[in-house]
Amino acid sequence: MQTNLVQQFKNTPEGQEAEAILRSCVHCGFCTATCPTYQELNDERDGPRGRIYLMKEFLEGNEITEKTQTHLDRCLTCRACETTCPSGVEYGRLVDISRGFMEEVLERPAKDRWLRWGLRKVLPRPSLFGFLLRLGQTFQPVLPGALRTKVPPRRKAGPWPRSYHPRVVLALAGCVQPSATPDTNAATARVLDRLGISLVEAPEAGCCGAVSYHLSAHDEGLDYMRRNIDAWWPSIEAGAEAIVMTASGCGAMVQDYGHLLRHDPVYAAKAKRVSDLTQDLGQFLLKEDVAKLKPASNNNGKVAFHCPCTLQHAMKQSGVVEQVLRKAGVELAQTRDKHLCCGSAGTYSVTQPELSQKLLSNKLAALTIDQPDRIATANIGCQLHLGTKAQVPVQHWIELLDE
Repeated sequence: MQTNLVQQFKNTPEGQEAEAILRSCVHCGFCTATCPTYQELNDERDGPRGRIYLMKEFLEGNEITEKTQTHLDRCLTCRACETTCPSGVEYGRLVDISRGFMEEVLERPAKDRWLRWGLRKVLPRPSLFGFLLRLGQTFQPVLPGALRTKVPPRRKAGPWPRSYHPRVVLALAGCVQPSATPDTNAATARVLDRLGISLVEAPEAGCCGAVSYHLSAHDEGLDYMRRNIDAWWPSIEAGAEAIVMTASGCGAMVQDYGHLLRHDPVYAAKAKRVSDLTQDLGQFLLKEDVAKLKPASNNNGKVAFHCPCTLQHAMKQSGVVEQVLRKAGVELAQTRDKHLCCGSAGTYSVTQPELSQKLLSNKLAALTIDQPDRIATANIGCQLHLGTKAQVPVQHWIELLDE
């Protein structure tokens, strides 16, 4: 693809990266076949190829309107198009860069600005989010129907192992997970403890930066990343062998720290080291002897596994968790359309509720064709989103091994 970016963007590292990505696209259209929003809306501008043209027009200095921004906002950034693309177009980076530039030159309506500001100020703050969640759980019976379904039930964390092993891996508590599903990391710690591995959370680490970064507040997102690097660094220097991610949405972000901070003279080397150490929990456990976790009998019933977009398209770990579950004796149900997004996509279920609900219904239909007893997934956002409509329990897959 020929490009002619305006100087405003061309002379920046992000603009140069965007231009290289644009030039790698050959317009083949394979991406449209796996794009959830294109399949739902049948509009070229709501598929990857059409959005690439819109971004190219914008970066080349052509006039843009709210319609352009709307088509980009409708993108889930699920990155299914990247898995399909024969040319290796890094679409996720292109849309992040373009959205960031567009946010600087096109003011959103006040309602949208306040919504996005609120998401950035609430979700990344565990104490504030936890307080609001408990408030919602307390008054759930009297909440409006649409809001009531979004409030997950109150859960408690099980005990954290007290033993300490020579093998140590780090975990990220995250921002939503400690309040909404507090047993996820505790269950991971118990499973790893049985394998002779200690799981450690750095108290100073918090939001991975994805909420801010994907809402085009790039500098704010980078600050979250630097804080996490500082929090993990003493343990990394002490010999921690991996940073094990229990939420694939966070994992997809943390694995990109090295790239996103590559121009930072203070953090570039540390960020690359953090990215190199980052593994999804399934990826880590696949190398361990999980067969020893296999129970005498399977009490889980038949499990439908939902592989989050961040796990299969961003972290490139499609099929890995399923291998781990089978080794541990879990019976997996048949599903279809595994490549399609559930509609959670970070804050997408809030910013694009109507389309998100359509994708959720499609995903639940695809997950339940084999009448599973429960649904398991690998990302907190997907877990909460699926749980709003699912007729069977939805949980993190590590809880199956913990049981």
